[in-house]
Amino acid sequence: MSDPSAGIPTMQLPTMEQLEVDYARELTEYKRFRAAWFTSGVLAALFIFVIAFMPVPYVKLSPGPMFNTVGTSSGIELIKITGAKTYPTNGELNLTTVNERGGPYGEITLPEAFIGWISESDVVLPTTDLFPPGTTKQDAQEENQVEFNSSQSAAISAALTYLKIPVTSQVQVGQVAPDGPANGKIKVGDIITAFNGATVTMPDQLPPLVKAQKPGASATIDILRGKTPASIKVTLGASPRDASQGYVGILGSALYSGPFPIEFGLQDVGGPSAGTMFALGIIDKLTPENLSDDKVVAGTGTISPTGEVGAIGGIQQKMYAASNGGAQLFLAPRANCNSVRTSTPQGLNVAAVTTLSEAVDVLAKWRSGSSDLPRC
Repeated sequence: MSDPSAGIPTMQLPTMEQLEVDYARELTEYKRFRAAWFTSGVLAALFIFVIAFMPVPYVKLSPGPMFNTVGTSSGIELIKITGAKTYPTNGELNLTTVNERGGPYGEITLPEAFIGWISESDVVLPTTDLFPPGTTKQDAQEENQVEFNSSQSAAISAALTYLKIPVTSQVQVGQVAPDGPANGKIKVGDIITAFNGATVTMPDQLPPLVKAQKPGASATIDILRGKTPASIKVTLGASPRDASQGYVGILGSALYSGPFPIEFGLQDVGGPSAGTMFALGIIDKLTPENLSDDKVVAGTGTISPTGEVGAIGGIQQKMYAASNGGAQLFLAPRANCNSVRTSTPQGLNVAAVTTLSEAVDVLAKWRSGSSDLPRC
C-alpha cells in the first residue's frame, strides 16, 4: 500500500539562525533606504534653500508711496513758502514713487524676481538695463538726489513763470569729477557766480568759458558757499574730448528762485519725475483756486523751467501707486501714452498733459465735472 503523503512537498521551517540572518539583512537594507531617503531630503532642502536665496542680476520695480505736495510728511511741509501771500489748500496733489529693489540697492532673489514677473503692477528688468556696470548704491543715490533737486528748482521756475512772477537763475555745482582739477576745491552745492571775471547765471554759459582756456592755465572761479563768497584758484586740466581745451571737472545745474523763498521738505525720494506735481503744488499754494477741489489727485512727469511736461520711467508702477492710494484723477505725461494705454489699472481716471498750463486747465475742467479731458 502506497504512502498517501508521497509526492507532497513538505515545508521546512527556518531555523532561528536563519531568521536572525534574514532580519539582519532586511534591517541593513532598511537602514540603507532610510539613509538614502534622508540624504535625498537634505539635498532637496539644500537645493530649495539655495534657490530661495540665490541672487539674480535683476531689478524689481513696484508701486511706492504717494506724497501730497500741498500737505506734510512726518510733520514737515513738502512745500514751504514764506514772504508771499499763500492760500489754504484742501484735497491732495500727490507725487507718485517707485520702489526699486536689486542692482546697486541690494540683490533680489529668484523667488522675488518670479513674483515680480507674474505681478500686474511690478516689472522686473535686467540690472544693466537701468544701471551702467559698476554703479554703486552711493552712485545711484547721488544721481537720484541731483535729479530730484534739479526737478524742484525747475518746478519753482515753471510755477512762477506760469504765475508771471519774476525768476532768477544761478549755477549750482551738482557733481565734481574725482580726478578733475576742481576736486577738493569746489564742492557740490556751491553756487558759481563768475569764471575769470565773466558772470555766470546759466549752466550752458560755463563750458565755453572753460574750453576757451588752455590746459595748464590758472583760472579764478567765484563762488558762494552758503552765504559766504569766495574766489577759488584752479589750474585747468586737458579736456577728455579735446586735449587742446581747458577742463575743470564740474557739472553745474540751474538753480531757480523767485522774489520769496520756496523750500521743499521731502527726503529720501530721488529722480526727476516729481517736477510737475511740485509745480502744481506751488501754484495751488499761491492762488485762491483750489486745484484739487478737496479730492485726491495724483500724477507724475518731469518739468522744464519753462513748463514742458516730460516722460518718466516707471509709469506703470506710478499708476498703480495712485490707484492703490485712492486717486480720483491721474495726470500722466503725454510722452508716456504708449505705456499708459497698455498698463492702466482698472478704474483709474487718467488724463494726458504736455505742459504745466495744460495740467492746470485739465484740473479746472475736472473740477467743473467735465469728462472731456485729454486722453492717451
